Amino acid sequence: MRDTGLTSAAGSTVGASPRAAGVTGVLFAVLFSTSVIILKLSVSDVNSDDGGQWLADTAGWVAFAIGLMPFAGIFFLWFIGVVRARLGRREDQFFSAAILGSGLLFLAMVFVGAGVAGAMVTSYSRDPSGFPGSSAYWLARDVVTQIFSVYALRMAAVFLLAQATLWLRVQVMPRWISLLTYPVALLLLFVVTESFWVVLVFPAWVFLVSVYILVVRLHRPDVDHAATQTSLEGADG
Repeated sequence: MRDTGLTSAAGSTVGASPRAAGVTGVLFAVLFSTSVIILKLSVSDVNSDDGGQWLADTAGWVAFAIGLMPFAGIFFLWFIGVVRARLGRREDQFFSAAILGSGLLFLAMVFVGAGVAGAMVTSYSRDPSGFPGSSAYWLARDVVTQIFSVYALRMAAVFLLAQATLWLRVQVMPRWISLLTYPVALLLLFVVTESFWVVLVFPAWVFLVSVYILVVRLHRPDVDHAATQTSLEGADG
């Protein structure tokens, strides 16, 4: 016999998940994109030989952009959690582990890159004449570029591939969103570029999914309720 009290509580929790996923996803996308855009506009091109002149001109903006990253990361962690909760008992352990692992690795890469960029600003404030153009400066520049444009993008691609496959299996999201996710993931997986702009593809995808969840939650609560009931009762059949 089912415990109606526990079921009711679970239903309330899962029912609140779509709204939470939508809000946290939008906040992550906005904060992360804002940070990346500020960094791109403030920091000179990786191939330019400016000797670190941007540190003197835009160090304050760079520090502000880096300061947004931890908050974007918090919202992304929450987004992962509520999206997984949305699946309920239909969650596949293999794909769930892939989503969680790639999401955490993506976030770790972003934090490392932001930390190195922050160290560059701090090093410049301590030695404004010696640090720009030094070997340590160029090493830090290359590390940040590699992390954001190679390793973080690959982890984001794995996150999208696992998420799309799981959505197709359990059908908690429209088929068109799941199918659209595959070319986006392949772009992030195989693109070879040092441009920061490509990094914005991932938060754009999170923003799209989050807005869809919020719109469906607002205008079609019956669809959301049906998905919630299915996730709660899937293991009871």
